[in-house]
Amino acid sequence: MSDRIVIIGAGATAVHFAATALLLGRKVLMLDVGRPAPAPALPGASLNGLKTDLDDPVRYFLGEDYGSLILPTDTSEYYGFPPSKNYVFKPLDDYAVKAKGFEPLMSFAAGGLAQAWTAGAYPFNEGELEAFPFGWAEMAPAYGEVARRIGVSGVTDDDLSQFYPAHDGLLPPIQLDAHSQFLLDDYASRREKISGKHGLYLGRSRSASLSRDHAGRKACSLSGRCLWGCPSQSIYTPSVTLQECLSHENFEYRPGVRIAHFTSDASGRVTHVAGSLIESGEEISVAVGELVLAAGALSSTRIFLESLLRAGVRHEAGGLMDNRQVLMPFVNFKRLGAAFDDRSYQYHQIAIGAPGAHPFDYVHGLVTTLTTAMAHPVAQSLPVGMRAAMGLFRNIHGALGLANINFADTRREENRIALEIGADGRSKAMLINYTPDTNEPARVKPMIKRFRGFLAALGCVAPPNMTRMRPMGASVHYAGTVPMQTEGGDFTTSSDGRCRPFKNLIFADGSTFSSLPAKNLTFTLMANSTRIARAALG
Repeated sequence: MSDRIVIIGAGATAVHFAATALLLGRKVLMLDVGRPAPAPALPGASLNGLKTDLDDPVRYFLGEDYGSLILPTDTSEYYGFPPSKNYVFKPLDDYAVKAKGFEPLMSFAAGGLAQAWTAGAYPFNEGELEAFPFGWAEMAPAYGEVARRIGVSGVTDDDLSQFYPAHDGLLPPIQLDAHSQFLLDDYASRREKISGKHGLYLGRSRSASLSRDHAGRKACSLSGRCLWGCPSQSIYTPSVTLQECLSHENFEYRPGVRIAHFTSDASGRVTHVAGSLIESGEEISVAVGELVLAAGALSSTRIFLESLLRAGVRHEAGGLMDNRQVLMPFVNFKRLGAAFDDRSYQYHQIAIGAPGAHPFDYVHGLVTTLTTAMAHPVAQSLPVGMRAAMGLFRNIHGALGLANINFADTRREENRIALEIGADGRSKAMLINYTPDTNEPARVKPMIKRFRGFLAALGCVAPPNMTRMRPMGASVHYAGTVPMQTEGGDFTTSSDGRCRPFKNLIFADGSTFSSLPAKNLTFTLMANSTRIARAALG
């Protein structure tokens, strides 16, 4: 019998489970498809420097076939992923997914989906953990451990501190861009009047980005290249922790492997994982001591369902969750004609908190000032010729912003993941079905009005016809299919991630979440994975 911990996946939860297991003296084997990231182009250049110094900047920014060009329509996204992030979302052959009411994004990259995240690091508070079989006291040490490991910048003394509990390891905030500073100062000068009327609060974001050198990584250089891929690793991605694990003698990483299912014995103990090599298609089988599914909620659930099917059990996993997101572009009339500096941090630096009747009803808004945004999505939307549109854009560029409004979700059994079974009894595709709760319009529409009024009080206009609700699945905050419960039946997990009734099967990713608060979940995914590793292995 193997004594190794075998981890499936190399995303945010996988690498932090591995790092913690290594600290506990365990041997770890990580199996992963593991597509690598390309090397950053001209690491010392700013965003505008790339435009002037690259041999082919058009190809770099828009792709060989202009695949990153977003044409304006009534339903198109306001931002897309650049060519440098294509490796994160490149599909896997023969990995069929059929979805209804849900638009899933999958990743088979080394580091997973968080290779393309926007680094928002927001801890869940006691009220937001109410449905979980543990509370803030159990999570706080894990948040601190992860923050010390990856570097999290922010503050604990502004109007959003009431929603973000304090934890160890917090670095000072990154220098604000001019527009974000303007909004924050304007709010501070009239905060009692504005918040009193609208019931919303403005403050600093917390970000897994470095305001100073940390753990061998350099502080943010304000290059304006965040979206295109931070050239200095000052923005944390899971590949950073993967590289740290690779230096440990008890760690082995095998990329180029797709794991399809596991097998178990009569006692309910998982004995092997099985899959195939990506390049050759050769089938493999690997013995396990403890098996950790950390491939992301969708992929881990698929492996689980496939394993049950091969053992003669047809099962569907209910409770799939995702955060509904609403995008609200705005123009700050007080900054029309203001210049912008391309050398600034590009992701959200300020946020809006909207409390509800219960802590779980909190709505989370991220404000991104479009300092180094591409011009074409805006310019092409203006009702004038392109030459005039570019002139107008230069005058409004420093006044543009986007509020990304996030809503909580709860587990509902009708939101399910299943397998499509062929005539031969084998699975053909993963089936995903999602239906929003019937109360969603009553929650979303009034909140959109509150956010629009709040922005108006700051001198910003958010045109109603430009506010868009993103499809479910677009936020990539997937969770809830194998929930943690204090007392649960088969195919639920205990507070340490162990899956009933299997003795040595641990889920470490978002599939275990018992509910889904409105905040970005990646920081909590990493902290919960760390907590699970210590609880299950310590």
